[in-house]
Amino acid sequence: MPRYRQVAYSFGPPLTRMVKWLILVTSAIFVLTYIPLQVLGPDYFAYPFVWFALRSSDVLHRFYLWELVTYLFLHGGWFHIIFNMFALWMFGSDLEVLWGGRRFLFYYFLTGVGAGILDVTLSALFPPAIPTATIGCSGAVYGLLLAYGMTFPDRPIYLYMIIPIKAKWFVAIMGTIEFVSSFSTPGSGVSHVAHLGGMLFGFLYLRGSSLPYRWQLRFHDWRRARLRRKFDVYTRNQERKGGPGRWVN
Repeated sequence: MPRYRQVAYSFGPPLTRMVKWLILVTSAIFVLTYIPLQVLGPDYFAYPFVWFALRSSDVLHRFYLWELVTYLFLHGGWFHIIFNMFALWMFGSDLEVLWGGRRFLFYYFLTGVGAGILDVTLSALFPPAIPTATIGCSGAVYGLLLAYGMTFPDRPIYLYMIIPIKAKWFVAIMGTIEFVSSFSTPGSGVSHVAHLGGMLFGFLYLRGSSLPYRWQLRFHDWRRARLRRKFDVYTRNQERKGGPGRWVN
C-alpha cells in the first residue's frame, strides 16, 4: 500500500506555557476593564485605571508600588493589546523554550518593571505639561525583542510580513526609532521611554548574567597558565640538576 508522509505546517513558534498564560490573563483583564469603560464611560467605570495604571506621583509620593506591575496588564485599545500579544507570542515562545518558564517569567517582569521605573524617574525629573498614566506591557515586549535579537541575531524577521531582515538589525532599527521618537513626539500618548527602559533593563540583565561565566573562564585560564609556569620551572630545575628533562613512564 502507498505510504504518505505527513507534513505539518505552522505559522510562528509554538505557544508555550508561560506565554499562553500571560496572553490569557492579559486578555481577560482587557475584556473586564476596557470594554466596560467604553460602554459605561469614564464617569461610571474608571477605577481599574485610577488604581492600577502607572503614575509617577502615585509611586513617588503615595508609594503605590504595585502600579509598577499592574500597569502591564492594562491596555488602551484593541490595536494596543493585539500588537503586544502578537509580539509576546512571536518573540517570547522561543525564549521560553530556551530558558525555561521560570527564567522567562522573571525576565518578562524584570523588563516590564524596569520600563516602569525609568518612566517614573524621567517623569519626575522632567514633568510633562499634562500628567498622564502609563499602561500596557510594551516595555516588557521590547525587552523580549532585545533578548530575541541578542539570542538569535541572524534569524530572519519578516518586516511587514514580506521583507526579511536579520533579528539583530531589526532590534537596532526599533531601538533607534524609539530613541528618536522619545525626543521628537512629546505628548503622542505613547511612552517611548518605557520601551527604551524595557530594552535597557533587558540588556543589563543579559550582559550581567554572562559575567560570572566569563569570570569563571578567565579564572580557569589564569590557573592553567600558572600551573604551566610551575611545570616549566620544575623541568628547568631538573635539567640543571642532571635529572631527566622530561617525564618518563
